[in-house]
Amino acid sequence: MTGRADLRLGISDVAPVVSCGSFSARAVVGEHLPITATVFREGHDAVAADVVWTDPDGKPGPLNRMSRFGEEPDRWITTVVPDREGRWTFRVEAWSDPLETWKHAVEVKVEAGQGPDELANDLEEGARLLDRVAAEAGDDWRGRVEAAAAALRDTSQELTVRIAPALAAGLQRYLHEHPVRELVTPSPDYEVWVDRPRALYGSWYEFFPRSEGAVVGGAPTHGTFQTAADRLPAIADMGFDVVYLPPIHPIGKVNRKGPNSPQFPGGNPSDVGPDDVGSPWAIGSDEGGHDAVHPQLGTLEDFEAFVARTRELGMEVALDLALQAAPDHPWVEAHPEWFTTKPDGTIAYAENPPKKYQDIYPVNFDNDPEGIYAEVLRVVRHWMAAGVRIFRVDNPHTKPLNFWHWLIWEVKRTDPDVLFLAEAFTRPAMMHQLARIGFTQSYTYFTWRTERGELEEYGRELASNAHYMRPNFFVNTPDILHESLQFGGPPMFKIRAVLAAMMSPTWGVYSGFELFEHVAVKPGSEEYYDSEKYRLRPRDWAGAEASGRSLAPYLRRLNEIRRAHPALQQLRTLRFHPVDNPNLLCFTKTDPGSDDAVLVVVNLSSRDRQIGTTSLDLPSLGLDWHERFAVTDEITGDRYDWGQFNYVELDPFREPAHVFAISFPRPVQFPPSVGE
Repeated sequence: MTGRADLRLGISDVAPVVSCGSFSARAVVGEHLPITATVFREGHDAVAADVVWTDPDGKPGPLNRMSRFGEEPDRWITTVVPDREGRWTFRVEAWSDPLETWKHAVEVKVEAGQGPDELANDLEEGARLLDRVAAEAGDDWRGRVEAAAAALRDTSQELTVRIAPALAAGLQRYLHEHPVRELVTPSPDYEVWVDRPRALYGSWYEFFPRSEGAVVGGAPTHGTFQTAADRLPAIADMGFDVVYLPPIHPIGKVNRKGPNSPQFPGGNPSDVGPDDVGSPWAIGSDEGGHDAVHPQLGTLEDFEAFVARTRELGMEVALDLALQAAPDHPWVEAHPEWFTTKPDGTIAYAENPPKKYQDIYPVNFDNDPEGIYAEVLRVVRHWMAAGVRIFRVDNPHTKPLNFWHWLIWEVKRTDPDVLFLAEAFTRPAMMHQLARIGFTQSYTYFTWRTERGELEEYGRELASNAHYMRPNFFVNTPDILHESLQFGGPPMFKIRAVLAAMMSPTWGVYSGFELFEHVAVKPGSEEYYDSEKYRLRPRDWAGAEASGRSLAPYLRRLNEIRRAHPALQQLRTLRFHPVDNPNLLCFTKTDPGSDDAVLVVVNLSSRDRQIGTTSLDLPSLGLDWHERFAVTDEITGDRYDWGQFNYVELDPFREPAHVFAISFPRPVQFPPSVGE
């Protein structure tokens, strides 16, 4: 026989728990984290439950009383709010509630017509329970509790007079907060790792510093950290929080890739000229490896100045961590055992048929794990010392899971504020496991979700897994130009930006999105024509915005809305609502810490005007079905009076989406949300 014999009362289905407690659940500082459990017992006596919430120093806080919620009678919930980073724990304690059992018994017996003689034992039992409460009560309540106990014993009074003080609303509230707990039964302790808020919420902007050079005689010159810093104020003005840089290290000279072309998507390995800059992901040369700065970008001091300037503007830098090497990386000569040697004695380069990446050697983590682990940790700490607190990890699904688990928690052991984003467009099981073992955020399938049904399904999946998997909705990347952007025109750029910025608390754009860059290298490909991965790509930012050919003002407005509304900084409160037109998507987000709520309706068609009627789940917003409320469009400023059913008309060439701030007619309390 197996199991715990000490479980006097029933506790099951505790959440948030990741892989039966094998890994930590996740939250951020200030987040309202729901804790739920199924709690039950034999017979008809009342049962109750608390959560013991313990901080990273091992100090338990006050008991958090749970309450019933949902349609299941035995499902309980409470909310905790961590106030600092680190490893917190919680456990659920189920207990028998004799005060509630007594109250219910007396009420039903009185209603059934029983008199004081029949209730004599019940009245004395209640008085004894109140005696126990009075013994622990403070001076402000002890007298009132003792008076209620005395009234129950006062046989000179009528029955209703005797029980009235014990059943008074004020005393009942006090007894709810100071109960008599019997048969206390604890669950196991479960961990919650609490990150800083940027782990959940932020707007990312990716750009290549080397493309930010001058154009001389019609030809671009290689940018530096100093010239790239000139781009930072414009990025900050658009409201972005994180500046993500591709690898900034020396680029391999052996098998360097030339410009992208229809004949050679992914770069031409031959006919490379002296001015071809190569792919930043082909890391390392005789100029250094993962701990070095590309000399054409500047020095380590220049990079540190760039990081400092980013912080001055209210942003921070995320740096690419790509664990691979060019053929002339110092690792190849010093540690050939860190790579895979083929039968002919050559080192295997990366391949994704039909693509060949002769300029990249994958690292083989099985040959010398101790040496590789130590070196990667050294590299990560090197860039942490230079001011980097966020790492965007390239292709983590091609490296061992146990390595990432070790690296992430070794770093967080000393620096809990460091965040890791997994760039893993791979099978769902691997993406979810990377999140479980410690990655702070995850790239997602959002780029390929374009129709209403698949957007709703994916949004619900992410919201229901918010206790460990935080999405980052990038609308495009240097590798991914989805066909919707290739052929959807400027309205589709707006549509995708609204969806990403409003559905996910964290979203991002790759440079050029605001200029509507949409030409692929060839039909059926998601590679950009003249990919910036293989060449310098200067852009006329000022000219585009001055002429009205820039999406920058729209991105700025979306980020302003996100900052103004705490509801948009949440994930688990995402809820979809029916619309009678499949080309219209409707969803809401609420903030459990305030009365903030946002309602979004998006036209998914970039070609045609769409008309439909929404059917809102008003109880999910804390309203009754019949209630009316005001909505204000945060993009256009228009104001409407709405209810459950609402007419919508959206023209993609005027404005493809409504982003409504809801003004409630009365104070509301949003129902508990644990993800749809």
